[in-house]
Amino acid sequence: MDCPKKSELDWEEVLTDKIDLDERLQEAVQGYWDARAKNKEKQVESGRIDAGTRGEVTGGTQMGALEVLVADILCEAGLKRLDVRTRTALELPGYFRATKKWDLIVISEGQLVLAMEFKSQAGKSIGNNVNNRSEEAVGSAKDLWTAYREGRFGDGAPTPFLGYLFLLEDRPSIKLPVANKEPYFEVDPMFRGPEAPAKKKGTVKCQGVSYAERYELLCRRLVLERIYNASCFLMATNAKATAISQPAKDLTFSRFAAALRGHAVTFLGSQKK
Repeated sequence: MDCPKKSELDWEEVLTDKIDLDERLQEAVQGYWDARAKNKEKQVESGRIDAGTRGEVTGGTQMGALEVLVADILCEAGLKRLDVRTRTALELPGYFRATKKWDLIVISEGQLVLAMEFKSQAGKSIGNNVNNRSEEAVGSAKDLWTAYREGRFGDGAPTPFLGYLFLLEDRPSIKLPVANKEPYFEVDPMFRGPEAPAKKKGTVKCQGVSYAERYELLCRRLVLERIYNASCFLMATNAKATAISQPAKDLTFSRFAAALRGHAVTFLGSQKK
């Protein structure tokens, strides 16, 4: 029996056979909450307590377990462990700024193979940073793609892969509709949500969509507009045994992992002489 061609393989099935994605993802997301808790404990012990949930994140490395999981997926696909970087030497040239420090990059034989952003949002004031996260995601990618166009990664460099993973704390408040301010023009219909009772006759007002829906739209449109090659949207409860949900079938971690693996295999194949 002939082996299937690479283009005919179901990368999600192939990857799951070698790495138990569900189990590893559960461990990695739990590691995120554990890291936040440890960061806050350190703040208390040192006598420096940041406002709100800031103390949970200022210690850094809270996304480290997820970064390790992605690194393992890339290495399982054939990339060298030394080429996958998650701690140091993460700066890449930009166009609108000198450099940008990414969360995970792959440099193989002097070539940029992949760059990734790992972002999260947790706590009661999630809404305060939705726009910042959106602007950051779009701006970072635009900066890198323009730098690539301008030859910052070498003449004839292969097209890199950009990935975006977002983890949102699953709590009741993020599922409630949030009204938009529309003093002059209506916002995108996808952000308007269902109609709400109007205070004045003849006017139509919409409830808006929840923060969870806004982040899901962000992750989806980053890919639809080809700003990123792949995106993943996860929600998880802050608990000793975190419960993970993946509300969008097109943004699941298994699809994201399959895209990562596919790019790694394609790149390695292009390097063979």
